[in-house]
Amino acid sequence: MTSSASDRTDAAVRAVRLLHDRLLVREDDGEGDRRSLGGILIPATAELGKRLAWARVVSVGPNVRHVGVGDRILYDPEDRYEVEISAQTYVMLRERDVHALVATEADADGTGLYL
Repeated sequence: MTSSASDRTDAAVRAVRLLHDRLLVREDDGEGDRRSLGGILIPATAELGKRLAWARVVSVGPNVRHVGVGDRILYDPEDRYEVEISAQTYVMLRERDVHALVATEADADGTGLYL
């Protein structure tokens, strides 16, 4: 994606005004094949039970209290609504659907990141 295409997408996302406690997130790339610690290839089509997914917050509604733009969150991909803005797919969530928030280094208080 070129710089100008990224700028157009960012402007389109900023033009969308979210209501209430809604979050607009972009999923992390991680839907492909994976490798186990032992080196075994696990195909993306393998059924693994219920699995949470990571995403980056790109926009928040006015009543969101604990999540900010740029935060990395953990959520259940089964409970989501997808929306396409400027040919980019985003996920719409409520703040209560977020299971965890990655602490930044300033927020971590030296305890480390255990997610």
